[in-house]
Amino acid sequence: MATVIPFTFWILFGAAMLISSIGFYKYVYFISLGYGFSIAGLGAIMLLMFRENLSIGTVLACILFVIYGIRLGGYLLVRELKSAAYRNTMKTEIKDGNTIGLGLKFAIWITCAALYVTQILPVFYRLLNGEKTDGFCIAGVVIMAFGIIFESVADMQKNNSKKKNPKRFCDTGLYKIVRCPNYLGEMIFWTGVLISGVNVLENAGQWILALIGYIGIIFVMFSGARRLEIRQNKNYGNDPEYRKYVKTTPILLPFIPLYSVEKYKFLVA
Repeated sequence: MATVIPFTFWILFGAAMLISSIGFYKYVYFISLGYGFSIAGLGAIMLLMFRENLSIGTVLACILFVIYGIRLGGYLLVRELKSAAYRNTMKTEIKDGNTIGLGLKFAIWITCAALYVTQILPVFYRLLNGEKTDGFCIAGVVIMAFGIIFESVADMQKNNSKKKNPKRFCDTGLYKIVRCPNYLGEMIFWTGVLISGVNVLENAGQWILALIGYIGIIFVMFSGARRLEIRQNKNYGNDPEYRKYVKTTPILLPFIPLYSVEKYKFLVA
């Protein structure tokens, strides 16, 4: 039986800390570029660390981590470099880091790196425990791939909508299903990751760490949805079409009548 926190875990943790340290250059990078590129890096490192113990399922899962991370990190980087509106929005929504002490920055850095590592643990433990491809692994990989596609389509639809009418909210395509389909795509992806490893977690320690990662990223997605809702209410709250849209379209979970999370102040990340 594998140890709860093996040495290879600390290798991944160190890699996540190294990559996410970009946040010391710009505070928001801890949770944006540092997040996306950390996931990509962890996927690539697992391919190298476990190269003699790979199966088709675990290879695909790790490759999907790389694709997911590069797509997300690249998308965020391009948006920040090219979109002045986005940069201005981030200035008001997320602290610039100038008023945050070094000690707190270190705490945030370590916390973020730890979250990123725990998120990929279902695949990591499949590799560590010597398990090969099975039904759970295949199902998880398929769901992961669907999540990436879903999120990518949502981002493209919003970009196209904003090009046509920059001052109007997006309510076309996947945005007819939920108001935050990009966050839903993220949740689908990480649900696939968890499913891929549910039958190979060997003890309570492995389960606890894997669930910390999954619950943590789900919390972050709901927190992001709350920030977006507050911003959109401010920008479009006087628009009758927007008011109708938010009353009839769930914010994050399709077919579940949860239309607002603004009042849940604990959703802060």
